[in-house]
Amino acid sequence: MTLHRVSFNQALRETEPPLPPGPKFPPRQALRGDFMSALLQLARTYGDIVHFKLLGQPVFLLNHPDFVREVLVTQAHNFVKGRGLKQAERIILGQGLLTTEGQVHRQQRRQIQPIFQRTSVERYGPATVACALRLQKRWQAKAQNTGSFDILQEMIRLTLSVISRTTFDVDLEVDVGAQTVTSAVITLSEWIFCAVIMPFARFFEKLPFGPGPRVRAAREALETLVYRMIAERRAKGLRDDLLSLLMQEGEGKLTDRQIRDHAMVIFLGGTESLANTLTWTWYLLSQHPEVEARLHAELQSVLGDRPPTVEDLEKLTYTRKVLAESLRLYPPAWNLTRRTVADCEIGGYRVPAGSYIIMSQWVVHHDPRYYPEPFRFDPERWMPELQAARPKYAYFPFGGGARVCIGEHLAWLQGTLLLATLAQRWQLRLAPGHPVVLRQRINLRPKDGMQMTLTER
Repeated sequence: MTLHRVSFNQALRETEPPLPPGPKFPPRQALRGDFMSALLQLARTYGDIVHFKLLGQPVFLLNHPDFVREVLVTQAHNFVKGRGLKQAERIILGQGLLTTEGQVHRQQRRQIQPIFQRTSVERYGPATVACALRLQKRWQAKAQNTGSFDILQEMIRLTLSVISRTTFDVDLEVDVGAQTVTSAVITLSEWIFCAVIMPFARFFEKLPFGPGPRVRAAREALETLVYRMIAERRAKGLRDDLLSLLMQEGEGKLTDRQIRDHAMVIFLGGTESLANTLTWTWYLLSQHPEVEARLHAELQSVLGDRPPTVEDLEKLTYTRKVLAESLRLYPPAWNLTRRTVADCEIGGYRVPAGSYIIMSQWVVHHDPRYYPEPFRFDPERWMPELQAARPKYAYFPFGGGARVCIGEHLAWLQGTLLLATLAQRWQLRLAPGHPVVLRQRINLRPKDGMQMTLTER
């Protein structure tokens, strides 16, 4: 009789949960740089959890709201941000809420959470509307010109003005210089993406040629602005802006460097995300005149000829639905990544320590199980009863759990007020023949900008 000896490790492996299904090699789209199509194909081919290897690293793609909840909420203690974001921390972002982990992150969150509560951010409504009204005056001059212009650049300049007013209480157009700050923000936003995906981005950033000098100059320009504002507050007293509130909430707790790190995240993150959301919203409205007509009807009914106020927000329900649907179709942050600290189990499958986790808003937001005809623009999806019937994490444009975007309330307030103010007086149409191609960076933006024509209502 032959005795079959089974090693302890082999027996252990046989009792462990299996790895989920997946391909031996990443899809061809990924090799061409079309990561969103690659992730969508993987989800539709293999299901709610997919396993594959990328450069020898185990990767798990999670495509079900329950699994997203596992990572962001239930087992959040076992997942940390990836190494790429730590590199972005060292180069640009510093140790703000976006990059810190564990107890440090929890302490920072407790310190500045009161600044971003719904009732706190309402104070920034008037400044937001004022920036939109000034843009309207510029657009009145543009309307005389029958040519098109890039609405993405217009929205970046607008949101920079708004963030400058609310964060630093400075007028970007007058006190600082719009072009200098705009250029710096665009440069650093691009380099954050490079820092996340390039292992040696920190080395390239230090070189005296290539992108290095431009990145260093952009970082110095924004840091100079932030430190100058901090020094002014300490010398002349605090104001009614986010920077002053950071200094007040962190009195005796936050150093100037920590305040700088928080301010940089607010400034860079708030500008890019809001500008892209508004750009995609203008595009979607231009392609769906029936939705645009209903939006205009609500604005006329609620506002008449006056600008919107914070008190109008609860009545601008369809305006918010339009924004919500735009965020679903074109989420500014189109994927979240995490890395496992210890072995765990998700959906009955084994996830080893050190694995990378991908949760793509692009994939989940376009899942027909939760959104019939998922690529159709339909703000009616956000009727309360339809919204309540979906799993919570079928929609997560701002992330979720303890690391949900701290500026979510501010983003909704600013986005709704800016859209209402501008749509009240203007119609935009995509310029004939202009290609709309997705540029897949940290934020989802149109690759070639968004050339549009302008008509005053």
